[in-house]
Amino acid sequence: MRKLLATFYLLPALASAACPTLLDYRVPGLSGGTIDMCAYQGKAVVVVNTASHCGFTPQFKGLQSLWQDYRDKGLVVVGFPSDDFFQELAQDKEVASFCQANYGVSFPMASRVHVRGDDAHPLYQALAKVSGSAPKWNFYKYVIAADGKTVTAFSPLTKPDAPDFLKAVDAALPKP
Repeated sequence: MRKLLATFYLLPALASAACPTLLDYRVPGLSGGTIDMCAYQGKAVVVVNTASHCGFTPQFKGLQSLWQDYRDKGLVVVGFPSDDFFQELAQDKEVASFCQANYGVSFPMASRVHVRGDDAHPLYQALAKVSGSAPKWNFYKYVIAADGKTVTAFSPLTKPDAPDFLKAVDAALPKP
């Protein structure tokens, strides 16, 4: 029995060890619950910091289309609302309502986080370190390859349907 209990308690640690370091984060979800980034291991992941009142906010439409067109191919889009650039609504509930009502967002959205500086969420600190580039404005995009190690950063000027962005997404997808 003792050996069985020891094995049982080791299982979560073993499962966590299998998660790529870059995805080994959990964040509160925008509408409750938790987003476990480890659940996306083996998939390509687009991480984007968002804001409801930004000139780039219409990119939500392109991100939603990307999510719908590529999720069956192994892509996940995860939005991270942030007020680091002073253009986000004050409450998570307001952000969720805005994204759904205006853009039909159905991809995972985290609770509001900091994405730059010393207060940046550890995921964003890791993305900045691996890619060599921290968000300079809202709708800064990171494409994490299915290997969980390779990251390509894109400025807010790059739209979700831009050829170079889609090329990076295609290259990041899991190989059959």
